[in-house]
Amino acid sequence: MLIGFFCGRRMGHTGWLTAMGGVGLLVASIAAGDASLSQVNAAEPNVDARQYEAMVSKAITYLSTKGQTNEGAFSAPSGPGVTALVATAIMRHGRTSADPTVAKALQYLETFVRDDGGIYAEGSTHRNYETCLAIMCFAEANRDGKYETVLKKGDRFVKGIQWDEDEGKDPSDPAYGGAGYGSHQRPDLSNTSFLIEALRATGNGADDESIQRALAFVSRCQNLESSYNTTPYPAKNPDGGFYYTCAPGASQAGELPNGGLRSYASMTYAGLKSMIFAGVDADDQRVKAATEWISRHYDLKTNPNMGDAGLYYYYQTFAKALAAMKLDSLEDHEGRSHDWRADLIQELASRQNEDGSWVNATSRWLEGDPNLVTGYALLALSYCRK
Repeated sequence: MLIGFFCGRRMGHTGWLTAMGGVGLLVASIAAGDASLSQVNAAEPNVDARQYEAMVSKAITYLSTKGQTNEGAFSAPSGPGVTALVATAIMRHGRTSADPTVAKALQYLETFVRDDGGIYAEGSTHRNYETCLAIMCFAEANRDGKYETVLKKGDRFVKGIQWDEDEGKDPSDPAYGGAGYGSHQRPDLSNTSFLIEALRATGNGADDESIQRALAFVSRCQNLESSYNTTPYPAKNPDGGFYYTCAPGASQAGELPNGGLRSYASMTYAGLKSMIFAGVDADDQRVKAATEWISRHYDLKTNPNMGDAGLYYYYQTFAKALAAMKLDSLEDHEGRSHDWRADLIQELASRQNEDGSWVNATSRWLEGDPNLVTGYALLALSYCRK
């Protein structure tokens, strides 16, 4: 099963400027707007702006010269998702829609715009997933309003296929508020988290009804018993982390002997990020439990509880969540403070191939595709600027 290809857009959030007691998180504000590459955090002696710029330049050169087809696609057999993610990642590093690589990618994506407002391949079973990724890409390129109509129609489309009353679900149903790859496929946290991102990218506020419905589903994917989650799973593993889906319960990290669902890092950061974008406050029990989990599992060598599987998906979700929380440092369970940006830059630098690409030797969830993985890495790096 695919784990969705996240691509993010800068979003402000003002409710994270207080310390989060007991979880060892130091909160600091991140400047709004585009940051120059010279402002990359250089706290570590081997991490400086020149290294960062060289990594990004090599990656974009690889994608432009080796990854893209003449039609503008990246990994076309996988549908438009990889192209949307890669184009978004490149734009987040200062390239505009006029850049030849970006312009070709946008023209290619435009061919997938459908009359129903969706943006997906013919016969696709991943309509929600592909449309959300394209929405975030077109939103990133929408500096002159060119894609305003496409974005409004896309917004209506993804809201229309969310699991809600129109899909025969009421708020007590575990599937309520979630999003799957398509309207009739089981909802999962990965798809739901990028649904929330897409809705924020089209201008919806945290209090939007669709976002709040999605938050209900996100909360049910957390190993935390509360009034927000009365499913049977968290009582069996009450560690505060997140798993793949509650409808019915499943974790890509497997089950515990007692039937509990094992939490893992990529979904925990996805859940935490989703709660932030949905306006959940720092002192909410859900946020506190999730931040305690990530403090206990701070690691960039692996995707905690998943090993190498989904590693680069994890990197960009990790970066998005911590940037959205406006954190400069994170204290682990042993009391050590980590400059996560410097740590992530250094880890990605050590993994970049000579040709500028990244690829995961563990190919699960398409991470054997250097276009996808290089896009993930560029997205992660884009959140390392302050």
